[in-house]
This record gives sequence, structure tokens and C-alpha cells, in this order.
Amino acid sequence: MALASGVMSGPVERQQTAAELKEQIEMERLGMPLLVYRDGEDAQRIVTIGGERGELWIGRSPSADVSLTGDGEVSKLHAQIEHVGTDCTLVDDGLSRNGSFVNEERVSGRRMLRDGDVIRVGRTRLRFRAPEAGSDSTVVSSDLAAAAGVSPAQRRVLVALCRPFKEGPAFASPATNAEIAGELHLSIDAVKTHLRALFEKFDLADAPQSRKRVELVQRAMQTGLITERDL
Repeated sequence: MALASGVMSGPVERQQTAAELKEQIEMERLGMPLLVYRDGEDAQRIVTIGGERGELWIGRSPSADVSLTGDGEVSKLHAQIEHVGTDCTLVDDGLSRNGSFVNEERVSGRRMLRDGDVIRVGRTRLRFRAPEAGSDSTVVSSDLAAAAGVSPAQRRVLVALCRPFKEGPAFASPATNAEIAGELHLSIDAVKTHLRALFEKFDLADAPQSRKRVELVQRAMQTGLITERDL
């Protein structure tokens, strides 16, 4: 599946899959500040900040809250994030060997964090998010469409394909090319072109022809790219 930017690791910003972005959005809906990064195995990690903990340690030590054991440029206890009320502050009082950076500006002492800031320690980048509880400012389906590399036109075709599943999956079948063409005022050839592109994006190009459309509907709805509200 095509990717979208979001998770950080190393000198280049890595990219998120639709499933990873969905996980991040679901965590953001809790309304707690969080860090999003990749570990040494290139797996996405999300750590919430707050709750009963007033502080969070970042370092190479296995006991650190954000443990970056695979980054040799990170000190054992590299930096700290303090959480007071609704504010988070990155603290580096000289414990780290190579320093800490926010948006590539070195932190000397303390730096208040803002939503979207990128923290760099060693080779690792961590994105700070400070969503509001219950906020709907992030439109999940649109973000996931971007993550999957799905264009607005392709997403309209995907919605039409999934529409028969509005009342539930029982006995439903994906819309036919003719039904999609009629709903969207497209030619059948145009519908086929969009579907071929969608099969590629969702790794279904080599799937059995009899299963492609059903599998595409399932993957679109399982990832949250298409929701019941869209239908």
C-alpha cells in the first residue's frame, strides 16, 4: 500500500501506512499528548504523556519510558518531558552527550512543546502531538485516503463500490462497474481504470479475479478508509 508521511526515524522522515495512521488517529482521540516514533525494528510506537506520570524519560536505557536502545547516539538518560496541566516541556539539562533538538533547534535547558513539533535525539525523530479530547478536527477518512495514496476521484469510486454494504455485510455484493458508472456519471472504462489503480494500491493486483472487489471493500472498511458514514 502507498504511504504518507508522519512517523519519524533517522535523518529522513519515514512514512506511515494507512493502518499506522489509523492507530495514531485513534490514540489522538483520547485527548492526551503523545509521541509518535519508530523503534529499532522500524515499527511505529506511540507513547502517551500524562495521566499519573508527571514526567517521561527518553534515553537508550531499557528502563526509559521511551527506550531507544538501538540508537547509539542517544545517551542512557538523554532528555525528559515534563507534563503540567495542559503543557509539555522538553528538558535537557546537559545530561545528553549529543544534545536534544526541537524542529532542529538545539535545546539548552527547557523548551515548551507545541502540537506537531519534531524532537530529535541522536538519529531518532519523535513527533509530538497534543490533540484535544474528542476533537474531530482530523477527518479520519481523508487522512487515510492520503495515506493510501488514494485520489479524491478514486475514493469516490471506492465509496460507490462499497455502498451496497451500508446496511451490513450480510448478502451484500460490491457495486458493479455499471452501477458505479451510473452513480458517478463516468464511463465504464474510467471506472475500470480507477479500480485497477485501487487494486494496485491495496496489494490486490494478483488476487483471484473473483475475490478482488470483495477484498477491496473489506480492506477499505477494515482500515477505516471508508466508514458507514461515507455510505
